[in-house]
Amino acid sequence: MIAKANPAKAKLWLPSLEWLRRYDRQNLSSDLMAGIIVAVMLVPQAMAYAMLAGLPPVIGLYASTLPLVIYALFGSSRQLAVGPVAIVSLLTLSGVSALAEPGSLSFITYAALLALMVGLMQFVLGILKAGFITNFLSHAVISGFTSAAAIIIGLSQLKHLLGIKLESGESVFSVLLATAQHLGETNLITFSIGLASIAILVFFKRLKSRFPAPLLVVVLSSLLVYLLKLNEQGVGIVGTVPSGFPAFSLPSLSLDGLRSLLPIALTITFVSFMESFAVAKSIASKEKYKVEANKELVGLGLANVAGSLFSGYPVTGGFSRSAVNYQAGAKTPLASMVTAILVSLTLLFFTPLFYYLPKAVLAAIIMVAVYGLIDVKEPRHLFSIKPIDGWTLLLTFAATLVLGIDTGILIGAAFSLMVFIWRSAYPHTAELGYLETENVFRNLKRYPDAKKYPKAAIIRVDASLYFANMAFLETYLANLLAERPNLSCLILDFSAVNDMDAVALETLEKRMDELAKIGIETHLVSIKGPVRDLLERARWFEKYGDKIRHLSLEHALKSCHPGGV
Repeated sequence: MIAKANPAKAKLWLPSLEWLRRYDRQNLSSDLMAGIIVAVMLVPQAMAYAMLAGLPPVIGLYASTLPLVIYALFGSSRQLAVGPVAIVSLLTLSGVSALAEPGSLSFITYAALLALMVGLMQFVLGILKAGFITNFLSHAVISGFTSAAAIIIGLSQLKHLLGIKLESGESVFSVLLATAQHLGETNLITFSIGLASIAILVFFKRLKSRFPAPLLVVVLSSLLVYLLKLNEQGVGIVGTVPSGFPAFSLPSLSLDGLRSLLPIALTITFVSFMESFAVAKSIASKEKYKVEANKELVGLGLANVAGSLFSGYPVTGGFSRSAVNYQAGAKTPLASMVTAILVSLTLLFFTPLFYYLPKAVLAAIIMVAVYGLIDVKEPRHLFSIKPIDGWTLLLTFAATLVLGIDTGILIGAAFSLMVFIWRSAYPHTAELGYLETENVFRNLKRYPDAKKYPKAAIIRVDASLYFANMAFLETYLANLLAERPNLSCLILDFSAVNDMDAVALETLEKRMDELAKIGIETHLVSIKGPVRDLLERARWFEKYGDKIRHLSLEHALKSCHPGGV
């Protein structure tokens, strides 16, 4: 008998089965149009990023074919556009140039090996379900990063919009300074084409029309340059795109190469994933669906492995292309497959069609797309609800603007983690009193009329207990005993304690024994199952008996307070 495939397991390993099986044909036109627009944008962009990485331009196109298809099959984002990006290109150059001369055959080989290393690392992390690291990318970090990165990417297109030559810069200040210094070199024809393209794109965007405005400006501007020979008047165009498709080749493995590339491979593995996931998560939140970190790691990992087998170099989710893909109406990963097919066809047959495409038009498409990702309302919203989240957003925003996209998100994530640790080290703790009219126990600070007991104190700890917050709890209890020297009973409400570590267990046991020596009994109430199992293994029930078995505060009070409630 032939075993039937388990659909649930198949979907787990191949997420694309879900959207392919339920594909809505009404999305086909949107996906096709988005795929075409991104392909038009990706061809010159991929070539430029490859040159930035010290590779021949055609390598960028190689990295924009099969990796896109593989990610579409295994990734969980519907709109993320995978391919070469500026940050990864710069990291590739810095890492591989230590081993070979940029542009050389050895350099190309090491770049493919780097892609293989990054891919395998990301794949293994995904299989091991290490995507939890993205849980530390809070909404505030994502919002701050997205807004700042959108500004940087938009401003980075000024050189193409103005038709001036500028060195690439990651921070907004370096871009603005360089632009100001070369403003007098502006090509007015190029600038006019760019402004007209922006006007057309914004017009159709405000109409919320499904008309493919980006494709319109691409076609019109290319015809205009061709007919009027504007390229001879200084208008920057895409120019010649090399033809041909790469052959399958396994990257050359060498121990020295692996050892030398390991640091930069680790850097690209985490930085590219965090950037990609931040972009994917940002778009997913707008579209009300969820991206899964582990599937993203697997998808990106397999995409990089596939690219390495066809002379590629490391790829990840691109911010600007994903924004264009999203704004162009992409509904499913089919858009990326369309992009990959078109890039492949371009490599083989259609490179002359992009010759006269003005770079200013591509800049206009990017700038209009990323403008919508700048969120000016979120900081005020967060400050009004939780100021620390507002500061997290502003810090991430400022760090990204000043230090660059990769550094900014790392700083935001680190600060968010510090805030989390600080909160867990100083958990909310309240002394409870009894509200007779409602028959409930509530925080005395919020309900000062609640009944207090002269010789009993009820303390509720609203967090799991571990080594980092036990010092706070000890200080809290010491202050309480100093304020109320007549206490004979301490009741700890554990209803919000989900876990304890060995340090917390030992510290609390020591404190309970010390209190017992001065005549103060300690009672535990509402212990949850996992904590109860821990106390059972520590033989607390044998040592403390019924004092830690209370199921309700009333029961604990009756045990240690004569009047009960």
